[in-house]
Amino acid sequence: MWKKAIGLSLGVVLTAGLAGCGGSDTSKDSAAASTAPTAGPKKIIKYWTDDRHDQEYIKELVTKFNTTNKDNIEVEMTVLSENFGQSVDVAFAGNQAPDVLRLKSGNAETFYKKGYIAPLDSYTTDDLKAKFKDLLIDKVNIFDGKLVSLPNTGLTLRLVYNQELFEKAGIAKPPASLQEMVDDAKKITEMGKKDGVYGFALNFKSPKSAFDRSIREILSLSGYQGLGYDLKTAQFDFAPYAEVMKYFKQMNDDGSILPGAATLDIDPMRAQFAAGKIGMYLSFSTEPGVYTDQFPTKIKWAGALAPTLDGTIKGTSEIVSAGTWLGITSKSPNKDAAWEFLKFMYADDILTTYHEKGFGIAVVPSIAAKAKKPEIPGMDGFLVGKYDSMWPVAPNVTPEGANYADTFFKYMLTGGDLSAITKDLNTRYNTALTKAAEKGEVKVSPDPSFDPAKLQGK
Repeated sequence: MWKKAIGLSLGVVLTAGLAGCGGSDTSKDSAAASTAPTAGPKKIIKYWTDDRHDQEYIKELVTKFNTTNKDNIEVEMTVLSENFGQSVDVAFAGNQAPDVLRLKSGNAETFYKKGYIAPLDSYTTDDLKAKFKDLLIDKVNIFDGKLVSLPNTGLTLRLVYNQELFEKAGIAKPPASLQEMVDDAKKITEMGKKDGVYGFALNFKSPKSAFDRSIREILSLSGYQGLGYDLKTAQFDFAPYAEVMKYFKQMNDDGSILPGAATLDIDPMRAQFAAGKIGMYLSFSTEPGVYTDQFPTKIKWAGALAPTLDGTIKGTSEIVSAGTWLGITSKSPNKDAAWEFLKFMYADDILTTYHEKGFGIAVVPSIAAKAKKPEIPGMDGFLVGKYDSMWPVAPNVTPEGANYADTFFKYMLTGGDLSAITKDLNTRYNTALTKAAEKGEVKVSPDPSFDPAKLQGK
């Protein structure tokens, strides 16, 4: 059985590495067929991912694998949009599941519970166990003692801001508090609205995606778990989340948010930022690579720590998606061939190059120790520092009715009784938590001594 990583020592490993990962929108690539000597009938392996920022590099790797493997394996890569989870559900329901899935800390548990993911324990070698043994985290890449994915990189989150627009609006530095963010967004909008420039934007077409790349970090830096869960009481408490939403609603009421927010997806938003039309937004350390390859831009921009509720840092910025990368599906008829692809992708030279190209922060010690710093514009603002760390994993539950992101986004647009909204979310989420715990689907225990400030420097 795999050793379960304890504590938060992964943050130490991360400081040796650097930055990026994430994605959205739809494209598809079926790489070239193998030209190497082959044996046996062709085995088609379908790989699905929702990462866009690294797709050109991964396509190159898929082509290399297809043209060099000697087992007549051909990988077909499909890049999906923000509807990744829904697309996977539909595929499994229709018996058209892929063989390999991109797993992240946000979807691994859900996919495992639905029976989509096959354990990798029977494939792992002593060398692989030694390489990854101190990085494996329960409820991230280990479930019920079964290994479902090996790690590669992690993501930091930052405020991404247009330095030129800040200077034109007379703003000296990125906002440290939410009130400063509201004020800065208003100043930029008043200065540039005539030219189609607005102070703030997010990909609100998917509220959960938008808030999980923004409010999550604001809260964790402010000393609260970023998804509405109170680690001290082992209950959901959306009161801190509601406090952040007051400021988001104010930006919307001020007209400081890019028009059409409710239908804005991540890549169209990035295109607007690259064109100099957005003052700031919050997102992952994927962004330097995005503005180097996907949406090349000449604007002067940078990344900075997210603002906090009151301008003081009481926790850390959560490093996310640091435990998983690729997984084999339970429905794959060619699991052995899929594992050959995984072995290829987890090779040292590929993990090292992935880091050096700035697609992700290397978390594997042997890779982080030898990988060079990515030389990508904007990367410096995303590097791991004192105020970055892993956080304990929060339980993943599904309440009856709308989720917290859809509920709070509706409030942002139309208002309402925020106290009543928060109370309703707490009731519905804690009811779902109780039911999940009774069924043995989640395990929760209060930690009254939890101190987010102690995560700093980890």
